[in-house]
Amino acid sequence: MDVILSGLKNLLASTGIVGFLAPGGWANAVMILVGFLLLYLGIKKGFEPLLLVPIAMGCVLSNIPFAYIASVDPTNGLPGFIKILYDAGIESGLFPCLIFMGVGAMTDFGPLIANPKTLLLGAAAQLGIFSALIGALLLSFIPGINFDLAVAGSIGIIGGADGPTAIYVTRLLAPDYLGSIAVAAYSYMALVPIIQPPIMTALTTKEERKIRMQQLRPVSQGEKIVFPILVITLCGILLPSAAPLMGALMFGNLAKECGVLGRLADTMSNALMNIVTIFLGLSVGSKMAAEKFLTLETLGILLLGMVAFGIGTAGGVLLAKLMNAIDKKHPINPLIGAAGVSAVPMAARVASKVGQKEDPQNFLLMHAMGPNVSGVIGSAVAAGVLMSVIPNMMASLV
Repeated sequence: MDVILSGLKNLLASTGIVGFLAPGGWANAVMILVGFLLLYLGIKKGFEPLLLVPIAMGCVLSNIPFAYIASVDPTNGLPGFIKILYDAGIESGLFPCLIFMGVGAMTDFGPLIANPKTLLLGAAAQLGIFSALIGALLLSFIPGINFDLAVAGSIGIIGGADGPTAIYVTRLLAPDYLGSIAVAAYSYMALVPIIQPPIMTALTTKEERKIRMQQLRPVSQGEKIVFPILVITLCGILLPSAAPLMGALMFGNLAKECGVLGRLADTMSNALMNIVTIFLGLSVGSKMAAEKFLTLETLGILLLGMVAFGIGTAGGVLLAKLMNAIDKKHPINPLIGAAGVSAVPMAARVASKVGQKEDPQNFLLMHAMGPNVSGVIGSAVAAGVLMSVIPNMMASLV
């Protein structure tokens, strides 16, 4: 009888109920509710479900007491399956490169080649990166927050709305903050349809949102083949630190455009992309564990990410308005400037959708893909600059 009672007692002590009632267990319950909210937004509201649903499930699973799905089980020393995914794909930097490869294989660079001046819109949207960097350094004056230059640079990448790049930079510059920065970057990517439209509407007039742009010229296959080769060549010469991400992106695009790697391009853009998205989403969501997420520094990172994302969106829109003031013969719909952030193709779809609210026959998607693609390239370049400059600056300060 004593053995039975002891067994029942041990079973009760291992239940989630006991875990939630233990000191700090309320925080796990709160984070599980946050995960359920994200599931609602992804499934019911359709806010980028391919990203938001895996992240939400990772959040829920990582906060179940005594499950050790995203950590090491202290009773046997074995890691949970999400921890294995995180260590293999996030900490190693593998998943970001594979994501970039898939993005390259899915994306048509033709709109950017046909209208090269949209490259400037993508560059303007990177303003959010450097504003977040400065903001992180300023937040360090608040007691309880200690962001050095490396952490500030990692936080800054959130402003480009580029989750893979944020992960890649942070694992090198500030690995202790990898979880919270990855969560912030991917959360804002998934919430593009909520965050961007109010900013875009506030900064443009109804007449500007109705601007119809000239049809893009046809781009030859030869141009599409030369473009990725030229970009990676320039990157290798000028900014080798950005070559892993840029190389993966351009290889994926070359496979799509060269005409002889159809099977490989199809695998990159479909099977491989889907698999990595599942693994990456679960891994990112697992970093929303209560003990790591509900901290003052994490809240500061989330706040900075939101502000930086807004500044990046505004930067692209305002530059488009400036370009219209300079060149009135070839007007640009300022809405496509918001697509200069790196969320491909989400930001381009949002720009097109906002434009069609004013004029249902105004199709901006292909025009918006120009700054959207340039935003991906711009964030990778900005990341390369930060990875090259910040370690040297910090070494000189020691």
